[in-house]
Amino acid sequence: MLNSIGIEISKRQVLRLLTTHLDPFIIEDSAVLHAGLVSTPFITVDDTGARHIRRNAYTTQIGGERFSIFRTSFSKSRLNFLSILKAGHQDYILNEEAINWLRTQGAEQAIVEKLTTRSTTIFADQVAFLEYLTGRSIDIFDRQLLRLLLEASSWGAIRHHGLLGSTVIVSDDAGQFRVGNHALCWIHCERLLQKLMPAKRREVRCVELIRDLVWRFYKALKVWKQNVVPQAIPAFRRRFDRIFILRTGYDALDKLLVRLYRRRRELLKVLEHPDIPLHTNASENDLRTFVTKRKISGGTMSLDGRIARDVMLGLLKTCQKLGISSYTYLGDRLDLDVGGSKVPPLAELVGRPF
Repeated sequence: MLNSIGIEISKRQVLRLLTTHLDPFIIEDSAVLHAGLVSTPFITVDDTGARHIRRNAYTTQIGGERFSIFRTSFSKSRLNFLSILKAGHQDYILNEEAINWLRTQGAEQAIVEKLTTRSTTIFADQVAFLEYLTGRSIDIFDRQLLRLLLEASSWGAIRHHGLLGSTVIVSDDAGQFRVGNHALCWIHCERLLQKLMPAKRREVRCVELIRDLVWRFYKALKVWKQNVVPQAIPAFRRRFDRIFILRTGYDALDKLLVRLYRRRRELLKVLEHPDIPLHTNASENDLRTFVTKRKISGGTMSLDGRIARDVMLGLLKTCQKLGISSYTYLGDRLDLDVGGSKVPPLAELVGRPF
């Protein structure tokens, strides 16, 4: 396009212009994430496949009503998710929150006792934390144990820096997202019912009945959210129990109902926090742009390219949610006269009280 209007420029030079000297945008993107995790009442999260330097990777999206960020890595583990939630902080911290994490994850009592301290212990980076573990005679070559300890100290850092105070994390039940104050997406819950493959007519009718009951319950929750009546909460809990305690005789369906009933607290989190969504559609919509780009242009081939794609897509999505023209935002940040007003730091807009 540039060549056709008389500008002589190579593809490589275009790539350099798009992927280098982005430090101000990277800093602003990190500040947006930090502000979002401090101020927002809820976040929705999701991930999708990606390609980076000809290898399979994963892009994680975290978003709220006012912001959206993307991070691509070769891992989709819980530790990777926690590292994103640290919002740029590189430290590892042992405090009460970290010790509670170890206890809830079933760590051995001997390990918990070795790490329990009277005051918060802060390690500047992972190397310092590993040296501390070695000094406490903890086997850092036990990969499963090390992963647990890194998760705990990362969670300790998240809480120490005031992130995710009472924020609810709404996810599709992928294991890596099951941290903190967690809620489940009702749409993904119902999709599990869709995936059943009944072989008999009676089994088909059983699945249709349960799906109908679930959808009716979901619609009732949507109506209740619009006009919250606290007195109706016990009735919703009883209705949930009646649906998911049902036994139909269709073994696969009954096992799924038992499994979903065990997640009762997360599915009914909306009764405690009426402002949270019942689904993760916002995250899926944000990721759709990323998926379209992946289908058209494949993956990224350099670290600069990966960072540029994630950061700029996140900032433009954030502008969209804040009602700011992306062209006005870019023009202001690049000191171009595009006839628009000054755009304040996005983190300030994201962090405004709700």
